[in-house]
Amino acid sequence: MGRTVLTRRALARGAAVVTAAATGMFEVPSAGQAAAGDDVPAGDNRRCRIDVHHHCVPPAWVAWAESRGLVDRSQLPWWAHWEVGPTLSMMDSAGIATAVMSVTTPVTTPYTDDAQRRESLRVAYQAVVDLIAAHPGRFAFLAQARLDDLGFAIWSVRYGLRAGAVGAQLPTRDGQARYLGNPVFDPLLAELDDWSTVAVLHPTDVPGTSDEQPALPGVPNFLCDYALETTRASVNMTVHRVLDRFPRLSFVLPHGGGFLPYLSARFELTGESTDPPVDAALVREYTRRFHYDTAAPMSPSSTPTLLATAGAARLLYGSDWPPMTLDQVLRAAAALDGDPALTGAHRAAINRDNALALFPALACT
Repeated sequence: MGRTVLTRRALARGAAVVTAAATGMFEVPSAGQAAAGDDVPAGDNRRCRIDVHHHCVPPAWVAWAESRGLVDRSQLPWWAHWEVGPTLSMMDSAGIATAVMSVTTPVTTPYTDDAQRRESLRVAYQAVVDLIAAHPGRFAFLAQARLDDLGFAIWSVRYGLRAGAVGAQLPTRDGQARYLGNPVFDPLLAELDDWSTVAVLHPTDVPGTSDEQPALPGVPNFLCDYALETTRASVNMTVHRVLDRFPRLSFVLPHGGGFLPYLSARFELTGESTDPPVDAALVREYTRRFHYDTAAPMSPSSTPTLLATAGAARLLYGSDWPPMTLDQVLRAAAALDGDPALTGAHRAAINRDNALALFPALACT
């Protein structure tokens, strides 16, 4: 992975670019006021957010997969019915200028072979490339990288990045409960490091659970178990010094980093008990080298801890659309706008400037 390879791939990638929500803890302005009011301070980027936590199941992919018996449209979960019209309407209402889409392909019937699996991703990537071309400046996308087949994951990120992806989305673990940081994933991380790219994480269910069988009966896994999964992955990456071994690779932790900001002092105190051991200085360094999205959402009870742990320059706006409904997205955006822990400079950075620094290709969209 010499400098010549990195430069060639960076040039190829550049040429390929086609372009407290309602906690009751304080009074939140209405969504309409937050999005369309005339009292928005100049320069806080409230009307031009970059959303780094946006899920997309491309409609063209759904049609392709259904024609091959891989999905039944009527059985897909609500969040898989992504449509460009309602999405643009939501973005305009929430002040989102650009959404960085995580491409999702939720098949319910196994692929017949590897060739069909590759065709599936090619269809999905082409669909979002076409979408970006049809709506300049409004969308960008992340390549998909599942962890259960590293050879396929490496093919997927190469194909996606060459097609114009601005980064890659990785789950927090594989099906064998091996979390990011485990050396088994080093070949994939080395590939991403070679591209000097951004890895946006997304949590999975706690091992042994599912949407149908949650860890706590009656409590959906996304409520608290997703935060635990993100915490496990970030701690494991710290213990195994991923940021030092892959220094050109950046990581975005979803949902405000899960419990990591609130666990960091405990981690500093007890890090020498891990294998290999870590000291308090390394823990502090890593919590400030990770990036964090706001799709928690942030609130007066959590924002001060996140700011103290990570710093405002590491925070990025995230909506979590469409798993989050329009009302939830707008309420979370209003809560962010009214969060008393944030200054205007903080909001300008979180809403847009930090994302442009992390994803410079977005400045070209």
